[in-house]
Order: sequence, then structure tokens, then C-alpha cells
Amino acid sequence: MKHGSFKMGVTNKFLETIQTHKESAKREKFQGFLQDYLELIEKGDIVPVLAHKRLYDGILSYGMETLDESDTRCNKIFDGDAVRIYDYFSAQFFGMERSLEKVMRFLYSAAMKGEESRQVLLLLGPVGAGKSALVEHIKSALEKLGPIHALEGCPIQEEPLHLIPRSLRSEFEELYNIKIEGDLCPVCRHRLLKEYEGNYTEFPITEVSFSVRGRKGVGVVPPMDPNTQDTSLLIGSEDISKLDLYPEDDPRVLSLNGAFNVGNRGIVEFVEVFKNEIEFLHTMITATQEKSVPSPGKQAMIYFDGVILAHCNEAEWNKFKSEHTNEAILDRIVRVNIPYCLEYEQEVKIYEKLLGRSDYECHIAPHTLQVAAMFAVLSRLHSSNKVDPLTKMKIYNGEEIIEKGLIRKVDIKDLREEVEDEGMTGISTRFIMKAIDAALADSTKGMITPISIRDALIKQVKEQITNSDAKKVYLQFLQKTLHEEYLTILEKEITKAFVTAYEEQAESLFNNYLDHAEAYVNNTKLKDKITSEDMEPDEKFLQSIEEQIGIKGSAKNNFRADITSYMFSKLRRKESIDWRSYGPLREAIETKLVASVRDISRIITKSKSRDNKQQRKFSSMVQTLMDNYGYNADSAEEVIKFASNNLWRDS
Repeated sequence: MKHGSFKMGVTNKFLETIQTHKESAKREKFQGFLQDYLELIEKGDIVPVLAHKRLYDGILSYGMETLDESDTRCNKIFDGDAVRIYDYFSAQFFGMERSLEKVMRFLYSAAMKGEESRQVLLLLGPVGAGKSALVEHIKSALEKLGPIHALEGCPIQEEPLHLIPRSLRSEFEELYNIKIEGDLCPVCRHRLLKEYEGNYTEFPITEVSFSVRGRKGVGVVPPMDPNTQDTSLLIGSEDISKLDLYPEDDPRVLSLNGAFNVGNRGIVEFVEVFKNEIEFLHTMITATQEKSVPSPGKQAMIYFDGVILAHCNEAEWNKFKSEHTNEAILDRIVRVNIPYCLEYEQEVKIYEKLLGRSDYECHIAPHTLQVAAMFAVLSRLHSSNKVDPLTKMKIYNGEEIIEKGLIRKVDIKDLREEVEDEGMTGISTRFIMKAIDAALADSTKGMITPISIRDALIKQVKEQITNSDAKKVYLQFLQKTLHEEYLTILEKEITKAFVTAYEEQAESLFNNYLDHAEAYVNNTKLKDKITSEDMEPDEKFLQSIEEQIGIKGSAKNNFRADITSYMFSKLRRKESIDWRSYGPLREAIETKLVASVRDISRIITKSKSRDNKQQRKFSSMVQTLMDNYGYNADSAEEVIKFASNNLWRDS
């Protein structure tokens, strides 16, 4: 919709939204005293909790599911482990389930007041892996939780239960089964004594909301120049203008606006944490170990209740941990790796999410983002002694690997155990998105294809990758490995589009093969569907399928027995089967159908010499690519031209 072209219906609907928002904002804000607050607790309207539990419960409230064996990814990606999927993250973060599970495990342990409640959560990963985005998403969870109750005017929005004197706390805790941690900050303690004459029941209590932009419950510590580092960024400072009015030890001179002050009861984020000098981070040790931070000047320590989140890249982490003088901080860190995504189908979802935020209006041909994602994942994998890079990529994606007519049994866990910290190096998502943007910008027909994205990636690798060894490997992936893989994908797709009723033919071959294989294995005869006469299993037909994947000689007996047993075990479990059910047979059928197409090369490559019949077949094929596979006219033309130059040029 262009600017200024408002539709009345849309306008009215939005006005209704505004009115609803205004009415909801009119909700009476809590204003009361300790007695009123205790009544809310007694009625169960509120349950005072510490920061870790508040955050954990808030994220969990969106829902959580555990993948079981019925889920394909559970068996093929997670090796049968019961991985938990948290709904709050699932629509924004892809291929990060293991890392997110560790983050939530940390929050749960901290919520239960385990050792993690006195630890820093460190997110470690390469550039562009999603560390900052994850932290921002976690911070936004606080904003969505709704208000909390705090002492009115408190600079650290502290818990109202801090008003209860220590002499009464044991009785309170016994009655309410709620443990009170912490004491009043210097500012509120002074106000209690001077303004309310020590009458803690008269100290007003109100509601406060978390706000990232408003620095309410969320403190952020950016990396600082070592020469200009000042702890006031963490703990606030003394207001010089008030030193003429009040004594130096008077709390009224304090300006408690440091990250730990504003992040109390919420989150304190350390950005690129180890770029700061160690002395600057000592406050973090105090906050974790003693759950308190220094106050500026000569005031007492201030209780701190908050989640400390830090993030950095691997180079900074390795440098920091190599210094033995940093052991005190290292001992208070729980590290969670945030590697690059290693499932190319999940990587595609990341690109789709990012493109959805842009204003590009462009046709993206099938497999375009897939090719880009494959390249990204290949660059992130370590070499293996067990499989080649492409095979490893497919196994990590949960695909079956067919070799010589059999599913190759490669344990994904074994591949992962070959190397440590896989996914911590390689091409970033940002690098890929820049290439996609370049391809979109260079497009003259409002579209991009696997061909154009591959060209854009080749150009970007040549221009931006400075390491000569890495550049050589990346170009090999793009110019050979993925070039050949895309041709394989394209050949099958064009053939399917060319062959009328491809699915029906494939299903027919599948059913016939099963019938004849079963009869062969059981040494029985089949009934001719036309004459109803008994007939022997057709050896030539069976072999014509099997030879497509190299099954010859004595291997045929085991293959036929395996597939018969597999299919009928699925039937016994009342599972549906079709021609795609068994990987080796699926591949054999696809190969046979592709090989059986005699006319395709002539129709695709000989555009000037097509007769009317051939032209109709060609037009039908193009239409099928558009209707069933997601191409438009221009992208279909481009990939067909590419196929004719690379697949059937010499036919």
C-alpha cells in the first residue's frame, strides 16, 4: 500500500485497536502500603519471586514441548534425546534447540536457588550467530511480564518485603512460606527513618514495569575504553551538585543509575564482556558471590537480585581464560555455546525470517535459499574421517544416505564427537544475507535463482575472504560441490515436471516391485491382474529397478528381503507406506524414471527444432514447474537454460 492510500475499513479497525489499548491502560495502578501488599500475597494474587524465577516462569508461560520418537528430528538430529522446545523462542531462533535448552536449564537451576543463582550466564559464539538477538529476545520477555510491586521512589525498584524488620522475618517466612532476601537500599532506609519515622507500614508501595528503552529493570554495560572505564557505569555515582547541601555520607547525594541499580530484579547485560579490564569486572564477582554491589562513596553495600547475562566471541574468551589471574571470574561463569546453525533447512528459516523484515518484493526461485544455506553449513563443518563434507551436511540435516542400495549407517553422535565446538567458525548468516541482498539488487527481472545466488556468493568470497586457504575451500564448495548437487536436484525436478503423472508412475513401480519382491522372497507366485493366471516373479523387472542403485548378483537377495521385511513391519504398525518410504528404493525409482526419459534433452535443448508435439510437452513442463514447484515464468526459463547447458548439452 502506498503512503496516503488509506482504506476506511483499515483505519476504523486501527482506531478500535487504539481505543482498546487506551482502555486497558486505564487499569487502576496499585497504590498501597505493606498491609495491602501482604493481602495480595495472602489471596494468591501475587507470589514474590527472585529475578531468575520470574524470568524462567515468564518464558515457560508461553509453552514448552518435548520432542519424542514420533518426531523425525528427535531421531535423526538429536539422536533420540528428548529435547525440549520452548515456544517463546521457536518462532525466532532456528537450529539452536540445544543451546536454548542449556539457557533454560541455567535459569531453572537459578530459579531453584541452586549454585547458578550466583553465576553469570555467558553466551559464547562467533559473530552473527545470534547471541545479541537472543539476549534482546530474553530482555523483551521481561517487558511482556507485566508490572511488579516496588517501593515508591526507590532507585532500584526493590522488593517491598525488604521493609519487614529482620526481627520479624522468621515469623513472616513461617506464616507465608516465603523467604525474604536482601535489605533496604541506603536511599529507602534514609527515607524510612526521616520521612516515615521508622514506620515501615506507612512506606508507599506502587507498581513498576520493565522497560529496555526506559532502563527500568534492564541494565546494559557496553565495552569500555580501558582508559575511560568508570565504575559509575555499574553502580552509579555521587551527585556533585548535592554535596554542598548534604554531608558526604548522606544517601541523598547518591545517584543510583548504574547498570546494577537499574537492572535490579531484572537483567544486567554485559556486551562483549571481556573487552573490559579485569578490575572493571570485579563488581560482577561481588554481585554474583555476595548478591550485593558497592554503593558510591561511603554508603553500605546494596543488595542485588538480577540475572547477569554476558556475551562475547571465542577469541576474547580464549584470551581471557588463558590468564590465571582471572580464575575468580571464570569460576562464576556458566558458558553456553551459541554456534552457527548446522542444519541447512533450519538455516533457510533464518533467511526467510530476515527477508520477511525487509521491503524487497522479489520472486525467489525454489532451492535458492537452500543453496545459500548449504554453502553456509559446509563452511562451518570440520572435516571428518568417516564421511565427505556434503554427506556430513546431509546427515546433520537428518537425511538418509544411500550407498549401493543400502542406507548408510552413520551415527550422528559419532560425527559430533570427532570434533569439539563445531559450528564456532565458518561463514556467518550476515555474510549470506549480504550476498542475497547483492543478488536482489543486481536482479533485472525481479527475481533471484540458485544460479544468481551462487554467483553472488562466489563474488563475495573472492572480495571479502582474506584467508587464502579458506577462500580456496569455499570456492571449491561453490564451484564444484554445490554446483553438482544443485544439478542433481534440478535434474530430478525438471524430469518430474516433464513426465506426465510422475507420482502415479513412481507409485505404480513401487507397488509392482513390492509384489514381485515379496513373491520372490517367499518363493510364491503372483496372480496376473488381467488373466488371473499364476505367474512367476519377474526377475528382469526387479533387476531393472535394482541396477539403478548398483544392486547386482547375490546382493539382490538381501536387498529384496530387507525391503519386504521393512515395508510389512510398517504395515503391521498400521503406518502408511508409499514409494518414498524406503530410501534406497525411492532413489532407484527416481533414477529409473529419470533414465527412462528419452525425449527430454531434445525438447529442452533444441528450442528451434521442436515440432508441435514437443513444444506442447515443453510448455506443459514449464507450466508444471510454475504450478507445482513455485517457479515463475522467468525463473523457470533461467533454470531450464542452465539445465540444458549443464545436464543435457551433449545428449
